[in-house]
This record gives sequence, C-alpha cells and structure tokens, in this order.
Amino acid sequence: MQVRKMKANEKPPMDLLLLADPSIDKIEEYVENGDCFVAESEQRIIGAYVLLRTNSDNVELMNVAVAEDLQGNGIGKELVLDAIQVAENEGYTTLHVATGNSSIGQLALYQKCGFRIVGVDHDHFIVHYPEEIFENGIQCRDRILMTRSL
Repeated sequence: MQVRKMKANEKPPMDLLLLADPSIDKIEEYVENGDCFVAESEQRIIGAYVLLRTNSDNVELMNVAVAEDLQGNGIGKELVLDAIQVAENEGYTTLHVATGNSSIGQLALYQKCGFRIVGVDHDHFIVHYPEEIFENGIQCRDRILMTRSL
C-alpha cells in the first residue's frame, strides 16, 4: 500500500469518502479547502483521508475512509499514522479529529494512535445532518472532539 497526496486535477474518491460522511456538500467543502490523500494498492484506491488546516499551528484530520471489503485489516490505522506524519512534517503542533458518538471502532482507533478526547459537541449530527444516522445500533447524535499533540 502506498499513500499519496492527490493531484489538483484528480477527482476525489467520493465513493470512499461517503463511507465516512453521508453529506456530499460537506465532503466537497473540506476537499476543496484541504488536501486529500489516497491509499493505493495494485492500482486501486483503497482508502482516503483529508487534512484541513484550521490555523498556522493546527490541522484537522477529516474523513478517514477504507474500502468496505478491506476494513478491519489495519488500513485505517496506517492512514491515521500517515496523517500524523504528514502533519508533523508540515510543522503543525496539533492534529484534531472528530467522530460520532456511535463510531465505536473509530473512537478506539484514534485513542490507540494517541488522540485524547477534549470535548463533545452535543446534538451536532441532529442539527447539521438532515437524515438520522445509525451506526453499531446507536443513533449518531454527538460529535466527539479529539486532539493529538505533534
């Protein structure tokens, strides 16, 4: 697997990005304003993430997504670790990430990668998404905010 930054003329892998965020509008907005990275294996894009600069010291990790048939094989962790390395190399001091309260696997993954929970944005997914989101049998209501010092 190789991870690379997408070229400006490439279309983002919306099928993958929609696995992590059901809002095409939100994805288009942060892909437009951030840098999209893709993981490739055997000429197939198998994963993606976006880094979105929030200020000169901070960057947010958005939309870590892995092809459904390859989930559970450590690719997500490799993507998160790659994002950490890219953010460090670019001189950021803090990496932020947010996920839903129902995203149990993602919450565990981010903590294993050194992120700490710093806050909860109550009812974020109720207010900002028109459709109800359910994951792991739990309604996604709250956005869990996490950070990692670099």
